[in-house]
Amino acid sequence: MAGFPASYFCVKAFSETDFNEDLKKFDVPTLILHGDDDQIVPIGVSALRSSKIVKNATLKVYPGLPHGMCSTHKDQINTDLLAFFREETRAATGRTSARPGDARPEPRASS
Repeated sequence: MAGFPASYFCVKAFSETDFNEDLKKFDVPTLILHGDDDQIVPIGVSALRSSKIVKNATLKVYPGLPHGMCSTHKDQINTDLLAFFREETRAATGRTSARPGDARPEPRASS
């Protein structure tokens, strides 16, 4: 919930600000999620463009989902976020286990 001025200035800022140069600077694995029925921020001018600008971005489009999909479909979104984090962690660490708890710890050298 927000008052009228806050709502107006929020929409004004996100609709008039060019983030292209910022997106070009991303240097970490990035997951872009977007519902293709978003009536507030159309996918064509946001997620589709961003996924082409951000190096090595992963785009996941949700057919029929709205702007507020993180609230209306939170279980689905959270599942996909966790899967992305797990995959990126495995890639970064070279681990092959499905979950962090699945791998056996490396033996420690005793002194």
